[in-house]
Amino acid sequence: MLSSVAVLLVDHAAMFEFGVVCEVFGVDRTAAGLPAFDFRVCGPEAGVPLASVTPGITITPEHGLEGLRGADLVAIPASATRTDFPPGVVAALREAADAGATVLTVCSGAFLAGAAGLLDGRKCTTHWVHADELASAFPATTVDPDVLFVDEGNLITSAGTAAGIDACLHLVRRELGSAVANTIARRMVVPPQRDGGQRQFIERAVVDCADDSITDTLRWMSEHLDAAHSIETLAARSTMSTRTFARKFAAETGTTPVKWLTTQRVLLAQQFLEETGYGLEEIAGRCGFGSGALLRHHFHRQVGLAPADYRRRFGARAPAVGTV
Repeated sequence: MLSSVAVLLVDHAAMFEFGVVCEVFGVDRTAAGLPAFDFRVCGPEAGVPLASVTPGITITPEHGLEGLRGADLVAIPASATRTDFPPGVVAALREAADAGATVLTVCSGAFLAGAAGLLDGRKCTTHWVHADELASAFPATTVDPDVLFVDEGNLITSAGTAAGIDACLHLVRRELGSAVANTIARRMVVPPQRDGGQRQFIERAVVDCADDSITDTLRWMSEHLDAAHSIETLAARSTMSTRTFARKFAAETGTTPVKWLTTQRVLLAQQFLEETGYGLEEIAGRCGFGSGALLRHHFHRQVGLAPADYRRRFGARAPAVGTV
């Protein structure tokens, strides 16, 4: 049963992510028939202001680390990424987790959970911008940068910013039922559940390569995504054998030419869906896919949404009738 919630803050906390936890668990909605939470805002020392990432704003926790004791949930909002958290904070978090508290992190709050050893041997997520840094800092965990949140039972980690809403509502739904979660969502004017994941928000830039010939070929490929390419023609353009080209390409980009092309073509398709009213077959042709069906396949696999759903969410203009 979820009845007591402790928010654990450290210096340079993020205001929005803190506000998300406060909005879901800290607002009294008993008048709407919802249960009340024993809600505590905790920090290293009670009454001592903590800096936020927003200049000129501080947060003063009412409780110290003793406020974590007995909490059913310890929620950790985002803060500046780091691994050198105060030892007392790390020990108090680990003690709360050992005592049976569920730990929920929002965005970069996962770094504090990692410092407490709570991510070891488990799957987690964070904002896609910080995913590589988190994986490097805590190699015993598996970081999934594509999802909105990961539920590992007594550990729930969420992706960036608004994904904290998804994780919080998921936990409410899991512990208190859909009716409670749906009522909170309606009051917050957000969907009770979102599909898709972080993949639809990730920007992938063309990598800079140590080998100039690979760099030149990548640039040419990105400018001719609508053309047919083969390993043989790309190797010839790079003045290499196919075997050498494939080896160097993988070393420089971390992937194969085919996979790299597919990724760039899907990114271009996203741009067309956002900015134009082109139909799916037109977009498929301009991006180098042989058909709309092939585009749908690769787009959903990479982005996590169908092209039509992506356009409805992110398009700047409505498509012509029957185009997607």
